[in-house]
Amino acid sequence: MLHPRYTELNKSYEKLIKRKNKIDSRFYNGIYERYIYPVLTAKHAPLIWRYDLNPETNPHFMERLGINSTFNSGAIYLNGKYYLVARVEGADRKSFFAVAESDSPVDGFRFRDEPVVIPDTCPEETNVYDMRLTLHEDGWIYGVFCSESKDRGVKDLSAAVAAAGIVRTRDLEKWERLDNLKTLKSPQQRNVMLHPEFVDGKYAFYTRPMDDFINTGSGGGIGFGTCDDIKHAVINEEKMTSERRYHTITESKNGAGAIPIKGRKGWLHVAHGVRNTAAGLRYVLYCFATDLKDPSRVIAQPGGMFMGPLGGERVGDVSNVLFTNGAIVNEANEVYIYYASSDTRLHVAKTTVEKLEDYIFNTPEDPLRSADCVQQRLDLIRKNKEFLSAQ
Repeated sequence: MLHPRYTELNKSYEKLIKRKNKIDSRFYNGIYERYIYPVLTAKHAPLIWRYDLNPETNPHFMERLGINSTFNSGAIYLNGKYYLVARVEGADRKSFFAVAESDSPVDGFRFRDEPVVIPDTCPEETNVYDMRLTLHEDGWIYGVFCSESKDRGVKDLSAAVAAAGIVRTRDLEKWERLDNLKTLKSPQQRNVMLHPEFVDGKYAFYTRPMDDFINTGSGGGIGFGTCDDIKHAVINEEKMTSERRYHTITESKNGAGAIPIKGRKGWLHVAHGVRNTAAGLRYVLYCFATDLKDPSRVIAQPGGMFMGPLGGERVGDVSNVLFTNGAIVNEANEVYIYYASSDTRLHVAKTTVEKLEDYIFNTPEDPLRSADCVQQRLDLIRKNKEFLSAQ
């Protein structure tokens, strides 16, 4: 017989899953709409993941395998359904991937009964997380994720090595593991994603070269490189695309976010930028566009952040952080950006391809100096005053 508490918890769980999301009317910027409720939280994890339901082995109905957080999710739209491959972190700090699906882009996401099983081909690998999903023109769905291992060259227990793991699937059920990406001139890689189309007949990756696990060091920003063989991916040369800059939102580091969206004028990117503050690192989202024929070349980059953490989004395991590694475009050209706050929960914001392209190409670039920023704002103010006086 089931424990009486199970019925109560299951009722709360079903109520959470079936809760309808709403646009937050308190927020407006004309670029995107935020929704009130997160689309995934730790409480979205099924009870069978957490509790031993057998009263003989769990007489006090204790949570045996806790879930700490559910965040940083890849996203894909298939056959009219919305799929998220989320990073789920257990109470033991280990992360794993799990598929949640819904008929709606903003609510109703329910995890499949069992997490994703990644073939265990790297015995030194300790943790996996932050998968970016690419539906490639070769017909496969690829997942590129961070494969983390202990740095055995030093005694520091927090020292780690990051590599880009690669898997592929046809159905989000069975996953084939390929070789980890090798970049010959970069010691470590994080925030890597696969471009959805061939570039000059080759597979193309956006990379984030790093000297060590935390610091980019000589890594100058988001890189770009190509390879011939996706099964044994090796990038010999990385070009820099969106570069880090002093006294901007990308000063400390930056990295690729959602898979680029193909617009009329260019590939539209939503990435993350990091700067250091007295309160620690602050992560925000920013945008740029790359050339349709040469996706390594940035052709537009509006100044400042696209989205930053607000209110309760600023609180969590790693506070003051917004991060995305997934977005979906549907048949109506609506764009749903799935973003995590403070390494704890997953939210959604809505825009359109048209609005995103307008924002990226028509918002002024950062002039990089206070005096020039003031002049930029004065130009806008005077233009508006002139317009208003003519009304």
